[in-house]
Amino acid sequence: MIVQFSIVPLGVGTSLSEHVAKVIEIVNESGLPYKFHAMGTIVEGDWDEVMNLIKNCRDTLMEDLERILIDIRIDDRKGAKNRIEGKVVSVEKKVKRKIKK
Repeated sequence: MIVQFSIVPLGVGTSLSEHVAKVIEIVNESGLPYKFHAMGTIVEGDWDEVMNLIKNCRDTLMEDLERILIDIRIDDRKGAKNRIEGKVVSVEKKVKRKIKK
């Protein structure tokens, strides 16, 4: 399955990059395939791996914060692999060009 998630710390001011950096380091250390973008992170893995990763990110931020918002979107498809890139490639084939990334 692939999961797009974002964790938004509340009450920390305008810049969130310090907290985002903590999360992305946890994601990177997980060993799961991921893609970071301006509004969140996409991760691929099985249910337990991904949910444990998001919990780890949440637990780490809550050590220093009072409140966070977590947005999670799940695309779960039996037997599908390498979907982070595969979904993009599929659309690129249909539009017959590379899509700006």
